[in-house]
Amino acid sequence: MQSKDKEYFKALYEVAKVINASLAPSQVLDEIVKAVAKTMKTKAASLRILGSRRQRLLMGAYCGLSEGYLRKGPVKVNESGIDQKALKGQCVYLADAQKDPDFQYNERAKQEGIRSVLVVPLRVGKKVIGVLRVYTAKKRVFDEQEVLFLEAVANLSAIALENARLHQALKKDYDLLVAHEYRLDDN
Repeated sequence: MQSKDKEYFKALYEVAKVINASLAPSQVLDEIVKAVAKTMKTKAASLRILGSRRQRLLMGAYCGLSEGYLRKGPVKVNESGIDQKALKGQCVYLADAQKDPDFQYNERAKQEGIRSVLVVPLRVGKKVIGVLRVYTAKKRVFDEQEVLFLEAVANLSAIALENARLHQALKKDYDLLVAHEYRLDDN
């Protein structure tokens, strides 16, 4: 196994461990974006979750991005070509986010020093629930291994989010059942 393969395998293993160890989405997602940026040697990474109305992508976790960049404004699906494509299930690559019309905030990308961007969908079954992005400071072409790694992490991230959602629903049902049983005992 080559050195790069080992790095990706180890990073996938670490991501899976984090997902298995916690049902706290914010903690899990933070660890995931850190592992992605470190393993892929990128400037930054972010994970965005589709809002309930499917009109905006909400920040789930990030690393390597400035507070100023994060406050640039909402990521509106109808104004972001890369996200429209990713939400249809496509892997999207931009060689230069500063100039590409599919990138919603070109000027902010320039100020942040972002050049190339790779975006993959987060899928739960056939449903896309968000996107995972990596950002580079210099123009960069991502190889097949990098794309496959990012897609694998995105799929694991989607599983983590779905597990957390199901856990919350189960906990709510359990709490309601216990409250109902408690009221019955009082009668």
